[in-house]
Amino acid sequence: MSHTTTCDLHGPHEPHQHGHSHGLIDPSIRRSRAGLRAVGASLAVLGGTAAIQAVIYVATGSVALLADLIHNAGDAATAFPLGIAFALRSARAERWAGRAVVLAIFISACVAGYEALLRLIDPEPPGALPALALAGLIGFAGNWIAAGIRTRAGRRLDSPALIADGAHARADAYVSLAVVAGAAAVAVGLDVADPLIGLAITAVILRITYESWRTIGGRH
Repeated sequence: MSHTTTCDLHGPHEPHQHGHSHGLIDPSIRRSRAGLRAVGASLAVLGGTAAIQAVIYVATGSVALLADLIHNAGDAATAFPLGIAFALRSARAERWAGRAVVLAIFISACVAGYEALLRLIDPEPPGALPALALAGLIGFAGNWIAAGIRTRAGRRLDSPALIADGAHARADAYVSLAVVAGAAAVAVGLDVADPLIGLAITAVILRITYESWRTIGGRH
C-alpha cells in the first residue's frame, strides 16, 4: 500500500526549501516598516498643511496663524527622529524619539509665545481675513488626519512615542480652530484678538508638552 506523506504532496524537495522560511518576516522588521509608513504619512499630511499655511501667513501677517504654523511645522519635523527610531528597530531609540517629540513641542511653544508678545506690544491687525479663516480650517483638517494615522499605528505597534504624537496632533486640530475665531474677532474690530489667541495657542502647546512628557516618562 502506498503511503502519501506531506512531503509527497508538496514534491520531493519543496518542504526543505520553503517549509520554514517562505513568506515569513521577522516581527521587528514588520513593526519597523509599519512605523515608517505611519510616520511618513503623517509627515506628508502635516508638511503639506504647514506649507499651505505659510503661503497664507505671508498674505495675512497673523501672529495667531504664525503660532499655529510654527507648531504644525515642528510637529511635522518630529517625524524624522521617530522614523530613525523605527528604522533602527530599537525600543531605546524610540523612547529617545518620544523625548525629541516633547522637546519640539516645547520649542514651538516658546517661539509662538515670543512672537505673540511682540505683536501684543506693537499691534498690527492681520489682513485677508477669509484666507486666514481658511488657514485655520486647513490646520484643523491636517492635524485631525495626522492624529488618526499616528494614534492607530501607535496602538497597533504599542509605541508610546506615536501615541503621544497622536494626542498632540488631535489637540492641535482644535487649536487651529482658534485661528478661525481670531479672524472672526478681528473682522468685528477686535484687533487685539490676534496676539491674544497666539498666546492662548502657546498655553495649549505648553499643556500638551506636559501631558506628552508624562506619556513618555510613564513608560519603562
